[in-house]
Amino acid sequence: MARVSSILRRISSDLEQYFPQESVLAAFREVGHAWRERQLGPVRTLHLFILQVLACNTAMSHLRQMAGEVFSLAAYCQARARLPLAALQILLRESSAAMRSAAMKAAEDGAEQTAALWHGLRAFLVDGSSTLTPDTSDLQKRFGQPRGCKDGCGFPVPKLLALFDAFTGMVVEMLGLPLYTHEQSHVWMLHPLLGNGDLLVGDRGFCSFIHLAMLQARGVKACFRCHQRQNVDFHPGRKSRERFAGKDKTGRPTSQFVRRLGKHDQIVRWKRPPKAPTWMTAEQWAAIPQWLDVRELRYTLQSNGQRSHTITIATTLLDPTRYPKADVAELYGMRWRVETRFSELKTTLKMRKLKSKSPEGVLKELAIYCLVYNMVRAVTAAAGLRQKVSPERISFIDALRWLLWTEPGAPIPNLVVNPLRPNRHEPRVVKDREDTYTKMTRPRNELRKALKNRQNELK
Repeated sequence: MARVSSILRRISSDLEQYFPQESVLAAFREVGHAWRERQLGPVRTLHLFILQVLACNTAMSHLRQMAGEVFSLAAYCQARARLPLAALQILLRESSAAMRSAAMKAAEDGAEQTAALWHGLRAFLVDGSSTLTPDTSDLQKRFGQPRGCKDGCGFPVPKLLALFDAFTGMVVEMLGLPLYTHEQSHVWMLHPLLGNGDLLVGDRGFCSFIHLAMLQARGVKACFRCHQRQNVDFHPGRKSRERFAGKDKTGRPTSQFVRRLGKHDQIVRWKRPPKAPTWMTAEQWAAIPQWLDVRELRYTLQSNGQRSHTITIATTLLDPTRYPKADVAELYGMRWRVETRFSELKTTLKMRKLKSKSPEGVLKELAIYCLVYNMVRAVTAAAGLRQKVSPERISFIDALRWLLWTEPGAPIPNLVVNPLRPNRHEPRVVKDREDTYTKMTRPRNELRKALKNRQNELK
């Protein structure tokens, strides 16, 4: 086993491959950050921060032992606080682009471009999740807590909105938002990271006329599950709600029928909503067209021992020859990879509970988590090409252990390949019964006071 302090050398070498030290310093200068040379300069602090997260967010007191260096915990905390958030976000975007580009190029050189692209398009996955932070007034004010929790009995819960590369699994960007924020009001902030020839896949929370139109304006294809309020009718030539002569128009689709492509597969024309969402600017609303052609299709998932699920898709992949219905259905199935991505971040890397006690510190911590996650995913991508399997099947935890415990420059060995289990189904229950403590229903200071009063009564 390698000496633990050698991990810092590996972090330096891995970052140097995708983001040279001069580029790191340039990112700090770009945001106007000034520093002086010291033991914990910005680059060294960044490497220590990455090491801390790579070791599953180990305690700061343990970090000194892992790094094999002598520094005070207060100095490290101050050095972390000095790191500018904007520079870390630049570092995440640019290093992610470099890692993904290297993985795509390797796939092309290895004649694996069919796996790296979906019908010639770069596929991206978008979804939301959440995490927990320490209970401080600043974090409560910034992110909020679930409404069912009493004051002093819950933790602030940032909502996470993440964009993933579908082939490599790497994080392109992650936003930290207040808990009660709808994803659609901020997903447009991820659009500048997409361009012509890209494809975005998401669940029904991202399906709307506005979102589809904004993506199409950038030349980005979209594939979302239809929102539950969207009325879809596959009868050929059916009338829209506006043209229906009957009195009761409930349940009638607002879209106009254009043409039938096959059974439960059609092109319709969606109409722009009468009012702009509250989050849109006047300039954004003016750029939205009045009509938008959308392909609607429906398919059924059959599983032994389970009830059937009917899925209705709305997509701007209009060509049925180039994008057959079966392939689009398989494409939407890729959306569930997002759940695995968040599980690796929150469970394996321990991102479920953050440690920073300020809003800016929380966002910095999220950026470093994403950077570490991408470093591990770069290993799985390289191992997948070497072992001639999809990067999706390479064990994330095995890649993490190799990255954490091997010397710099060591070749990637054959990592564990997870078996294919397409029809596996497990009940959503937990066997572990260790956590049997009573849950907090009142603030801790009130509980202490009640306990003290009870003790006094017993005297």
